[in-house]
Amino acid sequence: MAYQISHLSRYAFSEPVTISHNLAWLHPRNTSHQTVLHAQWAIQPTPAMILERRDVYDNRVHYFEVLEPHRTLSVEYVSQVEVTPPPPLPATCSPSWEEVRTLLNTAQDTEKLWAQQFLLDSPLVRRTPALARYAAPSFPARRPFFAGVLDLMGRIHDDFEYMPNITTVSTPLEEILKKRQGVCQDFAHIAIGALRSLGLAARYVSGYLETLPPPGEPRMIGADASHAWFATLFPGVGWIDLDPTNNVLPRDQHITLAWGRDYTDVPPLKGVVFGGGRQPLLEVQVDVMRLGQH
Repeated sequence: MAYQISHLSRYAFSEPVTISHNLAWLHPRNTSHQTVLHAQWAIQPTPAMILERRDVYDNRVHYFEVLEPHRTLSVEYVSQVEVTPPPPLPATCSPSWEEVRTLLNTAQDTEKLWAQQFLLDSPLVRRTPALARYAAPSFPARRPFFAGVLDLMGRIHDDFEYMPNITTVSTPLEEILKKRQGVCQDFAHIAIGALRSLGLAARYVSGYLETLPPPGEPRMIGADASHAWFATLFPGVGWIDLDPTNNVLPRDQHITLAWGRDYTDVPPLKGVVFGGGRQPLLEVQVDVMRLGQH
């Protein structure tokens, strides 16, 4: 499936900004089942420079700076991506989750050594006894690892209510776990924290999800949104993505942008401004459209 994604962010400042320095994680990844066909920027005011680098997780990160005074900043990134379903998981049973935990903590091969950083605390995801207790029913003694992960994903989907605008990036996981409400970012963080609290590796994945209108209704341009899910390391298979918001294994309707320890590693945009007054007003419009669709 081929898609065009437009991600537009508009900032309105109460006072002039003299200079702004910005980082963007908006370029989709090339993976074994995803290929970036084309990408381009549209930024106003025109930046003095745009530079690209790779972060520690091999995500493509763009830096741009605007050196002229401005009260508004418009940042649009348009990309075209082809996505194919990942291969089916092996039919063989996975090892027990206890075996996977031991492998992750003792093995010396490159894959598992790299995965060990995803066992640790990160800025927004701290291992806690409460998260371990939440995970425990999915991981009884000697249960196959992947069966436990699937069960955890399903429980988060059933236990938590999707409710926008009641959490922020800084809302503690303890509060989300207590209220059982939030958005996709929160559900991904809950899953990551639960797995790490049991000694299992989990990482945060940012991206997009194709959404289709109800039958007979027109497709609303710009009404899509960023999405987030998590991935865990299946020894001998690789990293497997899971989407607790929708209780699915992502296939060809999920577009991967970037991954890291949690949201703080891969925000769509972040930056530093000189001036600007109080907190700017931010409007975000996302459009995920199949190529050839009108």
